[in-house]
Amino acid sequence: MLPEIGNYALMLALALALVQGIVPLVGAQRADARWMAVARPATFAQVGFSTLAFACLASAFVQHDFSVLYVAQHSNSLLPWYYRVTATWGGHEGSLLLWTWMLGAWSAAVALFSRRLPGDVVARVLAVLGLVSTGFLLFMLLTSNPFARLIPAALDGQDLNPLLQDFGMIIHPPLLYMGYVGFSVAFAFAIAALLAGRLDAAWARWSRPWTLLAWSFLTLGIFMGSFWAYYELGWGGWWFWDAVENASFMPWLVGTALVHSLIVSEKRGSFRSWTVLLAILAFSLSLLGTFLVRSGVLTSVHAFATDPERGAFILVFLTLVIGLSLLLYAWRVGTIGGGGGRFTLFSRESLLLANNVVLLAATAAVLLGTLYPLFVDALELGKISVGPPYFETVFVPLMVPALLLVAVGPFVAWKSGSARSVARQLAAVAAASVVLAGAAAVAVGATPMVAVGLLAALWIVAGTAWQLVYRIRRAPPGMPFRTRLAREPASWWGMLVAHAGLGIFVAGVTVANGFDAARDASMRAGDTVTLGQYAFRLTALDKVAGPNYHAVRGTFAVTQNGKPVAVLTPEKRLYTVQNMPMTEAAIARGPLRDLYVSLGEETASGRWLVRVQHKPFMAWIWAGALLVAAGGLAAAADRRYRAAMAVRAAPAAIGEPVRKAARA
Repeated sequence: MLPEIGNYALMLALALALVQGIVPLVGAQRADARWMAVARPATFAQVGFSTLAFACLASAFVQHDFSVLYVAQHSNSLLPWYYRVTATWGGHEGSLLLWTWMLGAWSAAVALFSRRLPGDVVARVLAVLGLVSTGFLLFMLLTSNPFARLIPAALDGQDLNPLLQDFGMIIHPPLLYMGYVGFSVAFAFAIAALLAGRLDAAWARWSRPWTLLAWSFLTLGIFMGSFWAYYELGWGGWWFWDAVENASFMPWLVGTALVHSLIVSEKRGSFRSWTVLLAILAFSLSLLGTFLVRSGVLTSVHAFATDPERGAFILVFLTLVIGLSLLLYAWRVGTIGGGGGRFTLFSRESLLLANNVVLLAATAAVLLGTLYPLFVDALELGKISVGPPYFETVFVPLMVPALLLVAVGPFVAWKSGSARSVARQLAAVAAASVVLAGAAAVAVGATPMVAVGLLAALWIVAGTAWQLVYRIRRAPPGMPFRTRLAREPASWWGMLVAHAGLGIFVAGVTVANGFDAARDASMRAGDTVTLGQYAFRLTALDKVAGPNYHAVRGTFAVTQNGKPVAVLTPEKRLYTVQNMPMTEAAIARGPLRDLYVSLGEETASGRWLVRVQHKPFMAWIWAGALLVAAGGLAAAADRRYRAAMAVRAAPAAIGEPVRKAARA
């Protein structure tokens, strides 16, 4: 009966989502405290029933309940237990249930950690989240029910897609969805502010930690997806500008602009209408990614569904969310205004605005390259492919100005900055970056684009390091060094770590793309292939068996200038249920290079196609991405956000002491 219980739990969650979306919203409009108070219990109850539904589906997988259609399609009796659990979100219906549960979890987190916010704000925010949950629960129950029965039950399942039978797929979808769904909170705060007609610095401060959390999780999700593609797909790449990859990258770009715009709205009260629009766009692009993945308009290893009915439902939902949000924005934008005072052309506000414009231009370029082939195909004008050459030609030049601004912005004053003062501060950084990048480019014979990438990376890292030195120097004389570090807020440290991570990431991408090397060879046991300083000797080919696959495993002894450095064991697997071959690459990782070996096809008895690769600085790509995400999480943890909530909710009699404490 567990599938029936899960189905009823989804129905009850839908009813509660409707209550959560309607009653508090009406209560906030009527200033009725009793109706507004419904928001929190309805939210907790809704996520409770969503949790019950998710647990029922996971239990069906663990118990091999092949009378559930979704389980029969995505599991098998030979599948290891941990992949049976993660198969819960391995297909369209289950991943949609995971999405809906996470949306409820984010809503519950807002309800739990917003007790110091004004009641009408919480009511409107939770109501907006409830209406979004209603849309997804309707989508699931009407077109994508994970508890649909299969009568008669299958004797065994069709197995989980072998591409997903990997540790990376255990954590990649949850992280990615945490980012996607997290932007719904920023969206809800924006819509709530528009409904109330109240957009001030307090609103920006409430919204900023939630936005930072969502952006950090999306960063981790994109990182994990790239890391998985690098070692699992067998071709050695980590980003191919696939349409579904772009679907996650676009909200990340707009989310980056939103994070920076919220800083201006909080500190200076400016860009308020612009910030609201960015919050709407970030969530809208998250929904667009959902449409692309689940509508059947794309063919990709990342895509879930090919059902036009589902695509039509999502398209209608997407149109309603975006259309109604933009209509509300157009109606209320005149009353909220831009806010803030005047600022000069050379000020921190201007540089952050320029940063936002560049990020949106880059997003538009990615959006055009992603959707244009779909429009051409829909109009029956033929089929075209927009690949890496377009994106690298258009996107990369757009990002160069944004990268250069990263080191400059923190040194520029709010409202009106001094170009001469900033030039004095960064003259040594600029000179060192140019000299080091030029010397490195000449030493390795780099192309102009590689030289520009090295310059940008050095500029960001050196500028960030100098900013740390600059802030420490500005501390009062005689202050202990440890105290000088501790006096800086967590949000500043988060910015520093994220900017440094960006510089490291740019260095990794530049070197990896500019100096990687590969060689293909046909080999049998005893053969050797060389690549630069490295020799790869195939010492053995063995047959091995896994729980639901058979494989041939090659053993490669790798030497550098005659000295042993690694033993690599790539596999060519055949998953027996789906009769699907898979390449399992073997990688020797290091701080300055990866050695990558993959087995291709068997061309003759005992002779295999082999691809060996030398990929420099790959670890820098992963380290940089992790530092960027860590910086966002550190900034979100800044205790001043909690102090600001206390200030807003404090009674008038004690408000001033609390405000003084918050400023301190």
